[in-house]
Amino acid sequence: MAHSRRAAATEATPGSAAGVPHSLIRLRPHADTVLVSGGASVLATETDGAIRNRGERGLFVHDTRLLSRYEYTIDGRTPHLSVQSNVQQRTWLAYYIANSRAPGRTKQATRHTVELRLSRCVGGGLHEDVDLTNFAQHTVRLTLALRIDGDFADVNESAGRRRQRGRIRRSHDPDAAELRLAYSARHRFRHQGSGTEQLERGVIVRIENAASPPLFDRRGVRFVVVLDPHARWHACVKAIPLLAGRALHPERRCRALGSARLRETATLRTRAADPLSGVAARALTCAASDLTALRLVHLARDRRSWIPAAGVPNFVGLFGRDVMVTAEHAAVLSGALMRSALDELPRWQGRECTAWRDEGPGRMLHEAHTGPLAMLCFTPQRRYYGSLTASARYVVLLGQLWRWTGDCAAVRRHLPAATRALAWLETRARDSSAGFYRYRRRSSQGLKNQFWKDSNDAVVSEDGALVPDPIAICEAQGGVYLAKRTLAELLYALGERDSARCFGAEARELRARFNDVFWMPDRQFFAMGLDPDGRQIRSIGSDPAHCLASGIVDSALAAPVAERLLAPDLFTGWGVRTLSANHPAYSPYAYHRGSVWPVDQAFLATGLARYGLISPLHRLARALFEAAALFDHCRLPELFAGHARDAAHPFPGLYPRANWPQAWSASAPLHMVEALLGLRPFAPARRLYVDPHLPDWLRLVTVEGLQVGAARATIRFARDAREVTRYEVLALDGQLDILHRPLSADDDDDLAAAEEASRSLRA
Repeated sequence: MAHSRRAAATEATPGSAAGVPHSLIRLRPHADTVLVSGGASVLATETDGAIRNRGERGLFVHDTRLLSRYEYTIDGRTPHLSVQSNVQQRTWLAYYIANSRAPGRTKQATRHTVELRLSRCVGGGLHEDVDLTNFAQHTVRLTLALRIDGDFADVNESAGRRRQRGRIRRSHDPDAAELRLAYSARHRFRHQGSGTEQLERGVIVRIENAASPPLFDRRGVRFVVVLDPHARWHACVKAIPLLAGRALHPERRCRALGSARLRETATLRTRAADPLSGVAARALTCAASDLTALRLVHLARDRRSWIPAAGVPNFVGLFGRDVMVTAEHAAVLSGALMRSALDELPRWQGRECTAWRDEGPGRMLHEAHTGPLAMLCFTPQRRYYGSLTASARYVVLLGQLWRWTGDCAAVRRHLPAATRALAWLETRARDSSAGFYRYRRRSSQGLKNQFWKDSNDAVVSEDGALVPDPIAICEAQGGVYLAKRTLAELLYALGERDSARCFGAEARELRARFNDVFWMPDRQFFAMGLDPDGRQIRSIGSDPAHCLASGIVDSALAAPVAERLLAPDLFTGWGVRTLSANHPAYSPYAYHRGSVWPVDQAFLATGLARYGLISPLHRLARALFEAAALFDHCRLPELFAGHARDAAHPFPGLYPRANWPQAWSASAPLHMVEALLGLRPFAPARRLYVDPHLPDWLRLVTVEGLQVGAARATIRFARDAREVTRYEVLALDGQLDILHRPLSADDDDDLAAAEEASRSLRA
């Protein structure tokens, strides 16, 4: 048994999770759209489950709208929706009711006696069970029709101007019970290079197990159904995507509403004594479910491989930084994401200097898409590298894998990719005069801002003007510092002491210069960045939160930075804004100029815990979970609007195109709890350090099956009557010392641990 330092009380008012007793508040992004998704397949329908060839709705697979119309009628009329809901993210169920007439009768129809039940599962395409039931006391005859069409628009064209156009061929095969749509397009491009690309996509709509024969025509398919009293009729509809002639078969069979789950090594449980602790429990459960649904199956090398898409419905692709951040923040749940990200991303690592893609040798991928616009080279996003921070993040993630697993072979295998990534930063991104790391756009269609705030207007000067590139953004300096510090630790443990000392010295030197150049004494805060002339960008935003997380902030400056981040112009009550509400460019609905991002809060939680700032950590944790309480399923969206939490704003506004679910928003609650528990694994020495500080609303957390190296532990953390958090090891399988030790921003601790691991490896 061990105990932590006394934790300060939070400032928030206890009560219901949202701060409003018996509140009816429930927020749902995309309230006019139903989203069912699995991996690279997204079905976006109207609220009644239909696709009517309008707006951003359709069946999208690999960012291509294969079906732009998908609509049922019974006797030419739309059936009345009784109720519909997702069962899981990838499954959906709806009941419809319709009137019925007995064959040959002309009397008024019997009301609400025919039920249509649709059960959908999305993943690798679409599988749908269609069931009709006659609840009338007489036989009924009806025609069930399904209208089908497809336009093969890119996801970014679905609600706007069409850029790529090709030929659509439509055919049907009665013998195979199939309707087929085939699309081919060709594009000659000339932008920072020239060439020709071709694209072939298609979809097969196949009817199986139908109780009456399907009748195809140019509008779709229909069935003539005769049902005796209380009889049932069934058919299966499969939408099978075709990519360059290769069929992607739906992953589920008839009547299968379940889904495969991420193989979790640990489970986090809370006691729901306080309403907010119940919210935390639901948020953690939803996080694991969402990471399951976001899995990109086409990138899986085996059953253990788990690469999540960035988010649904807009970012269904491979995003390097998102995958790595999500993997690190969800490490307490499973190591599969870390291993998978470290395995996959070197396959995409930059090989040459290509301005069109902002590519450079060793540079880590920003994003890769498979939609028509990317594949036909209308945009560079088929393989695009416009990220300054992804390269450093790869090194950091490798260090996290080392700490969680102690897998020396994995470290050696990935070390070349990590050193190439760091070499790119040194040779291509480092300003030789000032020694800081900058980004500059080279692609004519690339991203202007190349860090996590990647919208074009994210970086603004104090007067609201856009800052031109190159820009040395503050969090990128922290990322490189942490990468060098991590690489020093890894090399030291592997016995390469001279190289380790060199990287350690470079990290310390960068830390000293950063605190000198970026610090604004009059603001008691760090500058957002340096402009092309090396002058401070003095705008106040959430960016220094990432500097706290990296440990680059001098310990004496951490408390003032935290205090400033939680001041009213930045802290809304639901979280920290990306830009101060006092800034002339502030807008609560702007993507990166005043909105609140859950992932931002997760990074800040890391920093607050690292510097022992427990009171603000508790305040931030309460805000995050109280925000989660406002949303259906306690699922946090990609971002929400930065309204101040007050009587006039009992809930924030929603960013119109926010992804929900979104990978690093799913992992944010997991990482927040990890910060509250102060978990710090060091598997090479068979140790787990803890420094728990549970808040007053979360008095008990049990981590079951936490894997560190080859060992598994079940640990209960409880806040006692003296407001001290203690822990108890309930079960331990394998060799693991679980010790209380406060987190530290001092890199000497890491090198000492690496030296200890080095001795263990040699022994």
